[in-house]
Amino acid sequence: MSKRRRASHQLPATPPAPATVAAREGKIRISTISLCGCWGCTLSILDMDERIVPLLDRVTIVRSSLTDLKRITGRCAVGFVEGGVANEENIETLEHFRTHCDVLISVGACALWGGIPSLRNSVGLGACLAEAYLESPTAVAGARPTIPLHPEIPRLTAKVHPCHEVVHMDYFIPGCPPDGDAVFAVLDDLAHGRPVDLPRSLTRFD
Repeated sequence: MSKRRRASHQLPATPPAPATVAAREGKIRISTISLCGCWGCTLSILDMDERIVPLLDRVTIVRSSLTDLKRITGRCAVGFVEGGVANEENIETLEHFRTHCDVLISVGACALWGGIPSLRNSVGLGACLAEAYLESPTAVAGARPTIPLHPEIPRLTAKVHPCHEVVHMDYFIPGCPPDGDAVFAVLDDLAHGRPVDLPRSLTRFD
């Protein structure tokens, strides 16, 4: 396709209206990330359902697991972190969030204490890799079993860590997964500038 033809498909760059800019500046910026987990906590965020609509007048979502943005640009008021830390990429991502978020919140059992992925801690990484790749009953007959090693595959950490063992976390929302009501209560408090007051009835691990 020629440069002229490509250019004809580009929309003109129109700056946002002053009212739109003012509205954006009045909102708090939030981001979410999923590390080593099952995405159940992300679904709990969606379980806020229609209650999130009024909150959009006060918050703007900069990065989430439902978008294709890889990094936060600028500062964020709040970061929600789902999942524990199981590899070096998780560490780098969590440290990036800590650097760019004023308030960082662990969401769900995996972020709080490692969750199901941390069960490998009692066995050891070597034994887990051997069971999965060297001694697997599903290994291809006649093929030499090997543990995958490639620069694009994140290197596993020796143990699965809860987020607070890697960086400072400001708040914790327990549950596996937490109830959508709990996520909404915390976000609603932060969006309205109130101290976070998570009701005890919403604080549980079941």
